[in-house]
Amino acid sequence: MQVGVRQTRARRLLTRLFTSVLQAVDPREAIERHAQRRGSILSIGSDRLDLRRYRRVIVIGAGKAALPMARAMEDILGRYLETGLIITKYGHGGPTRKTRVMEAGHPVPDQTGEEGANRLLHLVQSLTSDDLLLVLLSGGASALLPAPAVGLSLKDKQKTTSLLLRSGATIHEMNTVRKHLSRLKGGQLAASTKARVVSLILSDVIGDDLGTIGSGPTAPDAATYRDAIRILQAYGVWNKVPASVRRHLLKGRRGSVKETPKPGSAIFRRVTHHLIGNNRAAVDTAAKVCSAEGVTPLVLTTELVGEASTAARWFGSLARQVVLRGRPAKRPCCLIAGGELTVTVRGKGTGGRAQEFALAAAKEIRGLPNVYVVGFGTDGTDGPTDAAGAVVDGETVTRASKRGLNVSRALSGNNAYPLLKSLKQLIITGPTGTNVNDLYLLLVL
Repeated sequence: MQVGVRQTRARRLLTRLFTSVLQAVDPREAIERHAQRRGSILSIGSDRLDLRRYRRVIVIGAGKAALPMARAMEDILGRYLETGLIITKYGHGGPTRKTRVMEAGHPVPDQTGEEGANRLLHLVQSLTSDDLLLVLLSGGASALLPAPAVGLSLKDKQKTTSLLLRSGATIHEMNTVRKHLSRLKGGQLAASTKARVVSLILSDVIGDDLGTIGSGPTAPDAATYRDAIRILQAYGVWNKVPASVRRHLLKGRRGSVKETPKPGSAIFRRVTHHLIGNNRAAVDTAAKVCSAEGVTPLVLTTELVGEASTAARWFGSLARQVVLRGRPAKRPCCLIAGGELTVTVRGKGTGGRAQEFALAAAKEIRGLPNVYVVGFGTDGTDGPTDAAGAVVDGETVTRASKRGLNVSRALSGNNAYPLLKSLKQLIITGPTGTNVNDLYLLLVL
């Protein structure tokens, strides 16, 4: 792990913090904490499932954490598992014993993802009421399961997803649209099978809404076609999405296309959901590490949303309050927030929300001694880069200027990555195999 900060104490603390957080939300350990088998009895939360009663036991999954989750389920199920199929992001795959692994595009879906989604749909449609289907969902599942609705193409979904990604739409809003362009999302996977369905979910969504995580393929969907249209209009992309997408959504609003399954539907009487990990676990672990290091932790929120630049200004204000007035905590302290910020992309640079947040915060804390601001993506890949995020301090802007680098220009061009890489202030973990949103830290030593 590479943590781009010069000061020894800060580097040591942050390295320990990141390592501990990733262990706390490790998908394999999360599965093992929530699912155990004794003989033929599989216990998952309140579910007690006698595996001898099922003709077939199948595992499917999608997301950045699909591989370690599937490996854990293989070990737990043993001989009772017949087969499985998971779809994960490129670079996140690996060997398994009985489960087929496919890698596909994320965050923009690709042809391999569509092929995987079609295979998965065919598999679940073949199951009967005598079968057990275990569904493993984690961050990234929505993009990795592109099964376009009838009349739509993968290119239509790719174009729409790209426009939403650049618009600043929240993950909840993006998934509301995705559900209504899909044959799997918004409870439609559950509706496609007669099997008993048990979902184990590693949440990457603010508030842990089951209908939003992975676009809720096994959860009821309260959103409507009308909501999807409203979101596209609100972000100014309604007239930019393909005409086929507009036609499909308008048909849905008129009732000519079937809605996604709603809360109260009989479909969900044979479906149960188990949340096995979330951002709260990451935040709590970060706080414990700080306490053990003699640094006072203060948890601000686990629901930080909004523009990265706005959050950066808030963190800058908090930093000045701590340094000048000892509020809301006295140094040494670490203010901790969990969540997922957004970036409205206006430039053509390279970066991600955590890096953009950190670089914007660098301007706010300029000149403040022993103050560090961190943006950290728990999946290890912040935007289309190899960095998990970045650490900045009160000297970042000055160091950049001495190298002829302009922080304001980098931010206006959404080009945080090259500047932070040049300053060696990136956080590099590699793909972590998990995803429970981001951590945003203000460390004052």
